[in-house]
Amino acid sequence: MTADVTIVGGGPNGLLLACELRLAGVRPLLLERLHARSEAPRANGLVGRVVQALELRGLYEPLTGRSGPAQPLPFYQFSGLPLDLRDLRDNPLYALQVPQAHIEQVLEERARELGVEIRRGHELTALHQDDDAVTLDIRAPQGAYRTRTRYLVGADGGHSTVRKQTGIAFPGTTDDSFASRAGHVTIPDALLDPATGELNLPELDLHLRPYAHNRLPNGVLSFAMMQPGSGTHLVATFEWDQPPVDDSTPMTFDELRAGVRRVLGTDLPMSPPTTPGPHLLRRLTGINSRHADAYRAGRVLLLGDAAHVHSAVGGPGLNLGMQDAINLGWKLAAQIHGWAPPTLLDTYQSERAPVSRRVLMQTRAQMALMRPAADITATRDLLAELLDDPHNRARIAALLSGADIQYAMGHNAGHELAGRWLPDLREHVDEGWARITERLRAARPVLVDLTGHSATAEAVDGWRDRVDVITARAADRHLSASAVLVRPDGYLAWATDDRPGESMHHDMHKALASWFGAAA
Repeated sequence: MTADVTIVGGGPNGLLLACELRLAGVRPLLLERLHARSEAPRANGLVGRVVQALELRGLYEPLTGRSGPAQPLPFYQFSGLPLDLRDLRDNPLYALQVPQAHIEQVLEERARELGVEIRRGHELTALHQDDDAVTLDIRAPQGAYRTRTRYLVGADGGHSTVRKQTGIAFPGTTDDSFASRAGHVTIPDALLDPATGELNLPELDLHLRPYAHNRLPNGVLSFAMMQPGSGTHLVATFEWDQPPVDDSTPMTFDELRAGVRRVLGTDLPMSPPTTPGPHLLRRLTGINSRHADAYRAGRVLLLGDAAHVHSAVGGPGLNLGMQDAINLGWKLAAQIHGWAPPTLLDTYQSERAPVSRRVLMQTRAQMALMRPAADITATRDLLAELLDDPHNRARIAALLSGADIQYAMGHNAGHELAGRWLPDLREHVDEGWARITERLRAARPVLVDLTGHSATAEAVDGWRDRVDVITARAADRHLSASAVLVRPDGYLAWATDDRPGESMHHDMHKALASWFGAAA
């Protein structure tokens, strides 16, 4: 058997890619070594542009249990420094407090609804690619077997078997001076402010904010009630330059308690949780910041943590990996269907690698700024002054959310909107927005005509099998576009101010051909 695309790894990134491929008319095979979804606590939600991207795909309501649109956060933090985002005109920072287990459940249900074949308990052990396909050796409950696939995507995490088997280097650094301990605990109500949720330790004159990295002389402490009303908090410590720990020994509650004591300088009267589990007790030693030399080697591609790993500070991991999936899905499907322009699949790396490098940069900066040291305290004081400026807060919010992305559109880049994110134009479009989002829910490219001129729609006739045409109306007379071409991932491949005519249609045809192949 030869599959069109095989995905190794059934986490959020692999599941979302499988959904994207099915929307684009490709039937992927997904292999996951675990026999059942893990219920172990991992990521606690989504932060950044991916929230809006999932809303475009109709996944916001299944994930949250409420209808959209998603609303931006009024507050956030950068390395523990508070960010007040309420006065930002275009606040780009969105978040969903949803456990990773629930994210995987929703995505697996969507994938199965779409007809994705998911094989649990199937583990890749070896691969070999030739000019036509990739041969996979699989270990499965029924015994080992071999299969072939036209393309292979490794969504199998930071220790990716696919990356190692393909020989793609994974350079970077490991900071061994750092250790983090985290666990679910019960904190006495008497220590918590009922209005703000702050942890009050009057004997130390400390008032610690929830959902924040509270920097103290001996390290960092964070705490949050991830399930409001449960009475169970997630407590985490960051410490530097501590004696080495044997990672082969399991984490204990007493070890967590001791770490909290070292950071606070006093005992915190916490106790094990009484709510139903599973509960977290986790120790992390060292921070890996690594980036794959290539996202593609022939017919093998890397996705998410298989391509990049970084500190979890600020919660960028799923924002980055799931947007990788949305960027790759339609391009890989175009390759399978045979209409992809020659360099389309190469743009997966050229677009996403710079984004992941920015995430590595900002997460390393945040961790460095949390170290206990007088010089770093002075640097933080200066940064806090700079963050009093709304312009600087807006830049940091855009960096954390991924909203500072503007993809390079090559010869289509002559307009200020080219390479930008479509939903930023939501307030500028009146009639037609619902039809645009309906088409994007199906992961279809859309040409949005803001002139109402029939010649614009006729000019797309050669691409009607691949591109939808929607007539909308600009609600803002200052909107600097008469037409925009929207890729399935929500980014603008092309935009123009020109009125319909020979010149506009010539440029439109160049853009259509460069992203969606030759006219039929």
